[in-house]
Amino acid sequence: MKRMKVPEKAYKNLDFLNSTHAREIRMLAEFTEPKSRFNKFNILDTVVFFGSARIKSRKDALKNLKELKKKENLKSNVYLKKLKDAEKQVEMSRYYEDAAELAKRLSLWSMQLPKIEGKRFIVCSGGGPGIMEAANKGAIQAKGHSIGLNISLPFEQTVNDFVEPELAFEFHYFFMRKFWLVYMAKALIAFPGGFGTLDELMEVLTLIQTKKIKKEMKVIVYGKEFWTRIINFELLIEDGVISREDLKLFDFCDTVDEAFEKITGHFKKYYLKNGK
Repeated sequence: MKRMKVPEKAYKNLDFLNSTHAREIRMLAEFTEPKSRFNKFNILDTVVFFGSARIKSRKDALKNLKELKKKENLKSNVYLKKLKDAEKQVEMSRYYEDAAELAKRLSLWSMQLPKIEGKRFIVCSGGGPGIMEAANKGAIQAKGHSIGLNISLPFEQTVNDFVEPELAFEFHYFFMRKFWLVYMAKALIAFPGGFGTLDELMEVLTLIQTKKIKKEMKVIVYGKEFWTRIINFELLIEDGVISREDLKLFDFCDTVDEAFEKITGHFKKYYLKNGK
């Protein structure tokens, strides 16, 4: 009788692992693998940057505008729309530069803390372009660590060049990515952004409001003029769907200096012995 081939172990069966029947295993893997890597590299906590993937650096925004102005057909409606969009990109690029500078300053500050067993207040982003890239870039410019929690998408998002390869993560499940963005964080900074940024910011504020997040979390909403145009906080209060006390869940900031002082002051108060 012919000897039967040894069956493949379940955890080596890729057809099974990629099937609907193993979805729970894939979810668990996206929890345990980052956990093991954070432990390996002694990452104790993070400072997380949220913001649009579409905001360009000042250099790239100015280059795009300059090239656009060289083109012909200057009076077409299509061209005028592109020109207006390019001018807006230049205006919004200040948030990219501010995110990079803030990440750089926070990284330099954390690297000067007394040496302990773990790495404190490490800059972390969603790992993609735009504001995320700016944060990771600032951390690398400071020669600090740089974490990127990327999400697989059909467009727009690939891991930026400023994430350390050892600290680059690729998620399939949004909820598991958001878990790791929040779980390690002691502060979050929300720069201007779209649906994704709104989703992340509102979920964090809801978790703090409902006491699901019990740690002392500093939330910075960067760019008051932008955010108060997008969200009418006063109307939410007026219509009774939030209370004025809820506005204390976060701080508006408009400058790198202001955000830096609020974040480091928070860390000194709640997370550093004797404020050091």
